[in-house]
Amino acid sequence: MPFRSAFLSASVLALSSMTGFAAYAEDQVADQVDAVIIVARDKAGLLERQPSQTVFGLAKPLVETPRSASLVSDVTLERYGVQTLDGVTKVSPGTHTASFYGVPGALNIRGTLAENYFRGFKRVENRGTYSTPIGGASRIEILRGPPTPVYGAGKVGGLVNFIPKSARDEGRFLAEPEGEITATVGGYNKKLVTAQFGAPVNLGAAEGGVYVYGEAEDSHSYYKGVYPRHQTLEVSSDFDLGDGWSTAFGGMAFHSDGDVQTPGWNRLTQDLIDNRTYITGRDTSLVDADHNGKLTPNEVGFYPYASALYIPYYGSPGTDAAHTLDTGVGTTKLDRRTVYISPADFSKTNTRTLYFDLAKDLGGDRAIKLQLFHDRLENRRFVSYGYPATTDAKVSEIRLTYAFPTDVGPVRARTLVGGAHRWFEGRRRESFNSGLIALDRRDISFGATPTDTIDSPFDTEPGNIGLQWENDNRSTWKQTGAFVTSDIEAGRFNLVLGGRWDHYSVESEDTGVLSYVIAGRQADDRNKATWNASLTYRLPIGLMPYVSYAKAAALEMSQAGDVAPNLVADGSWLSSSDLTEAGVKFQLLRGTLIGSLAAYRQNRTQIAGAIAPPVVQGTRAKGVEVEVRWLASEHLSFTFAGNSQRTTVKGPDTSFQYIPAYTAGVPGAQGYGGSYVVWSFASLPGRGGDYAYTLIPRSVVSLYGTYTSKGYDWGQAGATVGVSHVSRTAGTVQNAVRYPSYSLVNASVFVNHGPYTLSVNIDNLFNKFYFTPDADTYANLGALPGKGREWRATLKRTF
Repeated sequence: MPFRSAFLSASVLALSSMTGFAAYAEDQVADQVDAVIIVARDKAGLLERQPSQTVFGLAKPLVETPRSASLVSDVTLERYGVQTLDGVTKVSPGTHTASFYGVPGALNIRGTLAENYFRGFKRVENRGTYSTPIGGASRIEILRGPPTPVYGAGKVGGLVNFIPKSARDEGRFLAEPEGEITATVGGYNKKLVTAQFGAPVNLGAAEGGVYVYGEAEDSHSYYKGVYPRHQTLEVSSDFDLGDGWSTAFGGMAFHSDGDVQTPGWNRLTQDLIDNRTYITGRDTSLVDADHNGKLTPNEVGFYPYASALYIPYYGSPGTDAAHTLDTGVGTTKLDRRTVYISPADFSKTNTRTLYFDLAKDLGGDRAIKLQLFHDRLENRRFVSYGYPATTDAKVSEIRLTYAFPTDVGPVRARTLVGGAHRWFEGRRRESFNSGLIALDRRDISFGATPTDTIDSPFDTEPGNIGLQWENDNRSTWKQTGAFVTSDIEAGRFNLVLGGRWDHYSVESEDTGVLSYVIAGRQADDRNKATWNASLTYRLPIGLMPYVSYAKAAALEMSQAGDVAPNLVADGSWLSSSDLTEAGVKFQLLRGTLIGSLAAYRQNRTQIAGAIAPPVVQGTRAKGVEVEVRWLASEHLSFTFAGNSQRTTVKGPDTSFQYIPAYTAGVPGAQGYGGSYVVWSFASLPGRGGDYAYTLIPRSVVSLYGTYTSKGYDWGQAGATVGVSHVSRTAGTVQNAVRYPSYSLVNASVFVNHGPYTLSVNIDNLFNKFYFTPDADTYANLGALPGKGREWRATLKRTF
């Protein structure tokens, strides 16, 4: 390698001296030498191999992009032991996941939930319906901020973009067939197999390739009674058709049976969090009279308008027979693996994602591209505390873009213009409005009983007035827009401008038996313009300070991607958000040390409330984020990701909320048999105005190191060790239960011999006990105990 580099340097310098471009040639040689060093050192896949289009829609390296964004490659996923979206927090600052009932469907970025994308197209909403599959990713891109105008409507919090594996590697097709098979076993009966295969394919004049990835899991879980099972199939095809034409098409199918939602632990007290001391006991005043193994509405109250299980709180404590525990009252130490679950709980999900691209290279850096996208989600689930739901939703999009360069003197620009049409159709059916939910009613140390298992519309018996669908919302919406994005270079300055104009239309009607929203079909339409601007200055020492501002818009969607009729009726279905960000990116030590420092302030909205009409809640967030990736040598690399943030809910918060018995002034044994509610969260003490959103930690800091040995005759070995520290969190009511800060240490080792690689991962190496508070309406009633020490071993065979 030294001889080749020296020869290349000498040749280029000789030629350039004859043509008068010696300085340019020296820069070119330096860049090539730096690239060789980076490739040799980057054993953990930490640095970009090709520019990303996620931030602005134009290919641009993330390290040069004036916005906060992170890349996680498939190699990094493997070396860091990342299996779900939750694990991305190890390498991406500003990210965290509040427990959406134990299902890692979406990341929390900068204090609010982010959106999931597939190859730059927004998928059907998934907050916690199923575990978002990431095993088939070539890379995952995390953008902290709004989507590019090319992608369409989206909030400023952030997005996660999934890039599938394909036969086109860094712009080149596979030269020969390749693939791998893995088998994983681990603690708690973990069983996971994957297989992937890619091959070049030539069809006449068409040159390209096909890549297939498959995954299947049938495991138990750290949590007793939870058995995650899923299957994933992913296919991608890429072809150059000749004469500048190219195409890409494929899709992903996913099925799961085991993403059962659980609130974790109920009956929260500070003693429970600190010492695992749980208040036991059950209420026997309500009985399963028909002996069908559950409480039907007629056994609880006059359905659907009254229930013996909830008491509205108006400032004075109250209780009754149904709320009072009358048998088995006492205390016990909970097992960390025990969570709120029953044999009746289930969740079945099917998703299908398809895409098609057709592009024409017009020469002179000009190109036109047509893209089609479709995503569908079908889910049926039941949580035995009284939450059944079924979803059938699909979103499709067609997008046409034209890219072209412009040179005016010393100013050069790359511009992308185009148009897109996105449409959604979905039906969301749920039941949670009649007051049958009482999270604290079940004594989880005793287990599920017929008198704490609520009826379900899935199995209502003939002749019985069973639980019906209280919400049945059919919703459609359309978005048609035109956009432009331009990347302008002028000396050391880089200005990125983007804008979009959209016409939105929405229709919704909820025919549920107790929806609490306006009756009849509701329809509305509106025009909305959004824009962003970012300016960077490249200093000669490898520093790139930047400033950025964005104005964004988004539809206020429920869990299925639908829009509630009351939001359509009052005009709050389309919201605005804004972001101001400033920072500096750096690329030092010949490109082996890269990173960023960013400070931001954002205003955005989120849906809040369950019973009673959902409301649009404003939030304000500010923070600082740091990301560093250092290839210290050919054998050693480090990553650091950290943030400090504060998210505030703008008052008054008028959403409906469940509150703990202690907030209602009722001792646990006299209140755990039922629930307490407020029709407006602002009616509680200290919550009449703005308040801190304490469900998200103020700071998450992760430091990881990876060692890879040199190659030996027998093969190669390596290890990764890291620690993540999460600051304390708390419920949102006044004097809420507090969850202590914690640090988790994770480690992995691998040994490679020929085509075989054996890797062993240990998560939570020191078996740290910690909690993640629940999210949404029940955030003050439940918390999920963190998983203890888990191990897994994977044997991989490449060919």
